[in-house]
Amino acid sequence: MVSRRRARVLAGALVLACLVLLGPSGPTGSLFGDTSLSVEEPVDVVPNRVMTWNICNPCEESNVNRAAEIAASAPQVVGLQEACVRDVERIRDHLRYRYGLVYRVEYGTVLRNWGRCGGLPWSPGAYGQAVLSASPMTDVVDVEYPDGGSEDRGYMAVTTTVGDRSVRVFNTHLAERRQEAVRAQQTGVLAAEVARHDRAIVLGDFNAVPDTPELARMWTLAADADPECGPSPTGDCEVTTDWQSKFDYIFLRGVVALGHRVRPTPYSDHHPLRADLN
Repeated sequence: MVSRRRARVLAGALVLACLVLLGPSGPTGSLFGDTSLSVEEPVDVVPNRVMTWNICNPCEESNVNRAAEIAASAPQVVGLQEACVRDVERIRDHLRYRYGLVYRVEYGTVLRNWGRCGGLPWSPGAYGQAVLSASPMTDVVDVEYPDGGSEDRGYMAVTTTVGDRSVRVFNTHLAERRQEAVRAQQTGVLAAEVARHDRAIVLGDFNAVPDTPELARMWTLAADADPECGPSPTGDCEVTTDWQSKFDYIFLRGVVALGHRVRPTPYSDHHPLRADLN
């Protein structure tokens, strides 16, 4: 009987030790250094709103703050670039448990990189693009460009609902600056796929300003949500980066923008760009 009592005491001590090490139970974000997930004022998804944002990696920003930026716009669809799967999982948790925003997710992984996304050296985290949608997503594709430039790059595509209409949504991140020829090849690959659809939304960080030759293929297929932006800008094209350049786009094919906004943020070197669609 004494040995049984000692066994029960030992088991209780082990459970207590695990709770101390792991912290309170709850969504995954609460276990990885983010603040605890308390409920904020509930937010409703804006049904005809889309958003693109390069969340910057590695920037070691809080996923609480990243979720807050997304919740401030509450888009029906958001495309993220430079996204680690672990970070996106925590962002989704924060959106759900803090703001009541429930998103499905699909990934466009191009790298498995321990330095960028953590994990174990033999099991590094996945890195690339992600699409969050309040509606179901189907026909998911994940494509790496034949030449990524200095780092692997690619695009992903899903079919989902924006407003009340089905639409093909693309999310991409092109090669870094000073790699114009590589970006031209990448936009050729992307444009060939976009051209197959009468109605498409292309989100992403194109690492190029509007009048650069490598974007010419995209301009023949689609217009940017910012009506002042194009291969020959007609007015003040809003910048989307800390270095006062427009690198981020919401290209629309067969879809019309009712309005757009660039929301400056301290949490990335790119600013969230959103558009409300017809």
